[in-house]
Amino acid sequence: MKALVIGATGATGKDLVNILLNDPEYTEIVIFVRKLSNINHPKLKEILTDFENLENVTEFIDGDILFSCLGTTSKAAGSEEKQWHIDHEIPLNFAKIARKKRVSKTVLLSAYGASATSRVVYSKIKGKLEEDIDRLGFEQYIIFRPASLLRKGTDRGDERIIIPVLNFLNSFGIAKKFRPLPTDILAEKLAKSPKVLPNGKHIVELEKIFNF
Repeated sequence: MKALVIGATGATGKDLVNILLNDPEYTEIVIFVRKLSNINHPKLKEILTDFENLENVTEFIDGDILFSCLGTTSKAAGSEEKQWHIDHEIPLNFAKIARKKRVSKTVLLSAYGASATSRVVYSKIKGKLEEDIDRLGFEQYIIFRPASLLRKGTDRGDERIIIPVLNFLNSFGIAKKFRPLPTDILAEKLAKSPKVLPNGKHIVELEKIFNF
């Protein structure tokens, strides 16, 4: 399979690319990045991308499956409007092009609690993206909804606070389903999912990810 990846420079995206490169069932990996990583691998192709002008890379959006891992935080984005643009508009526009180019499968990294009707901004953005991509009619559409992630060397203050608390509670069997998920394990599940699930829409909720 030829895989396309957006969000390849994020914590989960980096792990995903590494796993795809080492999986013999994925024969070519094309990543769309703002800055070249200079990873040297015969299966990898890096496309320097201006995500505000995706029409410039349309010719490269051609493959069997799209992995969409692009996302940010409100703090990093600077405003709700910018977060909406990065987390919703860019991945949706990319998915639209992919579908027009007859990419038949997509795996979306969403979030726990995603809902287009949520009062929580982040959850609403993710939920609306899920719905809008669903309308594109991919033959196989897989959504992952993880919660707290264990990112290597994270600089996110909320994660440095929340994750130790969750780990402490988990040691007593409390909030077990909310236990932090290492990004490399999540990436393994993302890469595995299109190979083991049939065509159609699938939502892999938080409590199912560890046992997927």
